[in-house]
Amino acid sequence: MTNEPHQPDLSRRSFLQTAALGALAPSLVTRTRAAEIPSEVVLDHLIDAHVHVWTPDVERYPLVEGFAREKMVPRSFTPKELLVHCRPQKVDRIVLIQMIFYGFDNRYMLDAIAESPETFRGVAVIDDSKPGACDEMRRLARLGVRGFRLYADKRSAESWLESPSMQAMWACAADTGQAMCLLADPDSLPAVRQMCERYPDTKVVIDHFARIGMRGPADSEDVDNLLRLADFKHTFVKTSAFYALGKKQAPYLDLAPLIRRLRDVFGVERLMWASDCPYQVQEGHTYADSIALIRDRLDFLTASDKAWMLRGTAERVFFT
Repeated sequence: MTNEPHQPDLSRRSFLQTAALGALAPSLVTRTRAAEIPSEVVLDHLIDAHVHVWTPDVERYPLVEGFAREKMVPRSFTPKELLVHCRPQKVDRIVLIQMIFYGFDNRYMLDAIAESPETFRGVAVIDDSKPGACDEMRRLARLGVRGFRLYADKRSAESWLESPSMQAMWACAADTGQAMCLLADPDSLPAVRQMCERYPDTKVVIDHFARIGMRGPADSEDVDNLLRLADFKHTFVKTSAFYALGKKQAPYLDLAPLIRRLRDVFGVERLMWASDCPYQVQEGHTYADSIALIRDRLDFLTASDKAWMLRGTAERVFFT
């Protein structure tokens, strides 16, 4: 199956806006906590594990067919504009996620990495159905791409189980060390689990808490399905997109119960914070409020926990 990005309506506010996290199911399994990061923990040189960038220069970097320029909101969000938000919060490394309106054309992201390779790594989007997809994955690895974005609703994730090209992509990723980075719906998680069973050595990163509760009240079964992915040691979860989840209002403390459950089940060494900029810095939300939830506002996180979520986990997955 071709991993083709969903086409408009592509408003990210409508994509994530209505998320609400409901009651959380009892803990399935409590994992042994990872060894604490040794010595004194200093929360600097932090990593934002999920950011989108784009340019208003649509002549040099054209939009995918069918995507209207008016859908680019804000019109410009370049790496330079991004760093204005990151640097005051001691974030100096960033994972760039290929933006949907560029389709399979990863050039803008790759150019940003090439210009600042010490700062950026990338998650690309490729057409798995084309011959030579594994060769393309290896080529992109040399250019700083550490993962590939897949759009995982129930139908598409179930189709992967019968797709030779997608299975080849997951097998190749196990060999290259690149991650399958899933913008997943909750109903896709059982099929995602089956893919993890088939490819236990492939890194899998679940974006934005698997968007649990996005289309209505959160279902405890969805939470259970997310937590069950902790059975696979190479599966990770991004705690991200706070602006669009729960009450959608800083200080975002209503997300604390789910974060705590994830920590207890996955362990902090498999959780990573991300902002999901530029959406986190619109409509009254701020970058500072996003990072502050993990850094300052959750009293159940130790200094070591914070260091893993704000630096250590993303470093292992995307920068080594």
